[in-house]
Amino acid sequence: MIRPADLMDASSLAAIGLEVWLNTYVRNGVNAFFAGYALEHFTAARFEEVLARTDQTVLVSQNSAGLDGFIHIASGAPAPVPDCSDLEIAKLYVQPRHQGSGVGGRLLAAGLDVCADTGRPDVWLAVNAENQRATEFYLRKGFAKAGETRFQIDDQSYPNHVLRYDLTRA
Repeated sequence: MIRPADLMDASSLAAIGLEVWLNTYVRNGVNAFFAGYALEHFTAARFEEVLARTDQTVLVSQNSAGLDGFIHIASGAPAPVPDCSDLEIAKLYVQPRHQGSGVGGRLLAAGLDVCADTGRPDVWLAVNAENQRATEFYLRKGFAKAGETRFQIDDQSYPNHVLRYDLTRA
């Protein structure tokens, strides 16, 4: 079931965020640099802040045991490349054991419906350039490459593709 997130979901969102982020980006062992970043950004308090904002939307996928994924949409988020609106899919995270089950596709479809209701012409997202599986997923779902950016953590940066989805298409 896909539904809007509420404040009671904050700790589950933080746990999923931490699990997915570490699984995706930390492949050769956790060091203090990445652990510090992850533990600072994926907290219940941070998600409570997001959920309290009117310019943010979080939808969750819930199964019989609990949450298995979420999509976070942010308004007022200027794209790092030209010709994109200020509507961003900030995160689409699905627990690794549920990837490939359709959860991500259902969350994305529901999220794109929310995006279409904003009246904006498009929505953008950034995806790690090394995450070929995620990039291919978005391209299959109708996103197109709009440019490149870099994800910055302190003094380190990582290449990201910027992908755009045209919300005006039939």
